[in-house]
Amino acid sequence: MGFRSFRELLSDQQAAHRSPVSQTRSDTLIGLRRKVRVKDWIYTTRLQKGGALLEDMRQLVRAWGDALPEIQRDRILRSNLLNKRTRARLADVYRCVFLPRFVHGPVPEAWKLVRPLEDCQAPIQIVRPVYYWITAKSEPLIADFCRQFILPRLAIVRTGIGTNEVLNWLSAKRCPWSRAVATRVARGLLAALRDFGILEGRVQKRLANVLLPTPGFAYLARCLRETGAVSHSLLNHPDWQLFLLEADEVERLFLLAHQERLLEYHAAGSTVSISFPTESIEEYAHVVAQKSV
Repeated sequence: MGFRSFRELLSDQQAAHRSPVSQTRSDTLIGLRRKVRVKDWIYTTRLQKGGALLEDMRQLVRAWGDALPEIQRDRILRSNLLNKRTRARLADVYRCVFLPRFVHGPVPEAWKLVRPLEDCQAPIQIVRPVYYWITAKSEPLIADFCRQFILPRLAIVRTGIGTNEVLNWLSAKRCPWSRAVATRVARGLLAALRDFGILEGRVQKRLANVLLPTPGFAYLARCLRETGAVSHSLLNHPDWQLFLLEADEVERLFLLAHQERLLEYHAAGSTVSISFPTESIEEYAHVVAQKSV
């Protein structure tokens, strides 16, 4: 039996991805009753598709370009770029994960920020934090869990957290999903944070002991500059909390990046000046990659 058209696959997937609450009214909802309407709930269930899917996203970023998305989509599906067992699974990853994160996400055309690192074959310890940042920006569940749960509870997270802790956190937010859906999403969230190096462990997750390398930090600062952050806002940007960094740790990393000549950082009182040695982010990727060798 041959592959069906992409339009037919999308039609099937759209039906499958309708609100889990409307499809599973008989399921037990988190908490005693549904207190938040699904349309008012800012989080998605996309993380149940596989969490980080880092290697899949890297392959798609390497293959993506400036051609029309429809043309690139058809080429990716015909070639089975990700070597998935079914074309439906490939279409699912492309539509539900890659597009919202790297093409149509809160950071428009985010693939263009990480592609230069791929082109110069930067090491994974530099590449992975950028993929994590882009993913957390497009998945508020990741960002809020880091800021609201992990960061205030670092001592607890160091000893270990599991699915139940995520479910309790969701319940406190009056999550409208069924228990089954919320559990799958919670597992996907923890798996994503593990794959991105924030947590470690197979079943019981705990805080990883891996620090953000200075070249990776500098490249992330350049990405924030590309999105419009100026010097003072770079220093105090809320996205550093995604990496569980406090204000003094951010300044220390800027000072280290300055010492390694990855950027120029000067502070005098409330005046902050941050500049980068290259005009384009493509050139800067080469600077960072060379410093990482």
